[in-house]
Amino acid sequence: MILVTGGAGFIGANFVIDWLAATGEPVVNLDKLTYSGNLGNLAPVRDDRRHTFVRGDIGDRAAVASLLAAHRPRAVVNFAAETHVDRSIHGPDAFVKTNVAGTFELLEAIRAYWTALPQAERAAFRFLQVSTDEVYGTLAPDDPPFSETTPYAPNSPYSASKAAADHFVRACHHTYGLPTLTTNCSNNYGPRQFPEKLVPLMIANALAGKALPVYGDGQQVRDWLYVSDHCAAIRAVLERGRPGETYNVGGEAEMKNLDVVHTLCSVLARERPGPDYAALVTFVKDRPGHDRRYAIDARKIGRELGWRPTETFASGLAKTVRWYLDNTAWLAAIQTREYQSWISLQYAPAA
Repeated sequence: MILVTGGAGFIGANFVIDWLAATGEPVVNLDKLTYSGNLGNLAPVRDDRRHTFVRGDIGDRAAVASLLAAHRPRAVVNFAAETHVDRSIHGPDAFVKTNVAGTFELLEAIRAYWTALPQAERAAFRFLQVSTDEVYGTLAPDDPPFSETTPYAPNSPYSASKAAADHFVRACHHTYGLPTLTTNCSNNYGPRQFPEKLVPLMIANALAGKALPVYGDGQQVRDWLYVSDHCAAIRAVLERGRPGETYNVGGEAEMKNLDVVHTLCSVLARERPGPDYAALVTFVKDRPGHDRRYAIDARKIGRELGWRPTETFASGLAKTVRWYLDNTAWLAAIQTREYQSWISLQYAPAA
């Protein structure tokens, strides 16, 4: 069996669901259930005996040690993190606590567990850190995409906290020999994403007839990765990746944010005819220190592990929109008063 941390969040929950479907191997799922993680994300595996959910914090070393001793996982996949750049700008403390200190405590518990394993189990064990392309900083329009050797240059409290966590993972491998793997992914989208991120926010607001807030001029470029493709990449890295290595994971879909929003409006118009969704686009004050462009060179994972994305942006976005249209109860349940207050404060109209 494997231990997944942060498995009630967006990417983690999709990974757990896809993992059980693809491999059948049991999963213990540790999640703190903060605002963006909820058990509703795990509805498809609610009654699956191969899935064990435990509410807890990766920063609680004793609790993690107890889980490791009780279940003896052959691998740990760490999704647990605070992930929203905007929230990190307003309150970086939580990002340092979870992403830096929490990852350190998790690594210490795992290192003690791994050290005590019999030799064969020690050799087979893996720890996989799920990270982001944002640790690399920003790119100019003509710069080559980020590769695994691009120097880290984080520009937000969020990316700085993830960079620190990645460095601790690297140090654990090089100092202690812990068999670690790190993946740095581009912008994910798909089912179960908390609607403060671009794609689900636009879907939620469009369905409610509300403004579609776009930062600055909307010309920021991101590489878009469908979440199930990301999950398949993580499975490939866990199975065949070389300990100590980093693998970039991208969707081969660089797009400007404004183009993403207009494409989304077109899909919604086809799937749910009604208002002129594009007329709802509203430009708002830009995010402080907003990185202009991210792009991923994913040739290494393709060359070494045979992975590449199966979804185009068009096919992935169509699946995403359909999921949200089919799961309006899920969307309504997480649009709490706190969520509504955050959105209204965050997206003030541009002056």
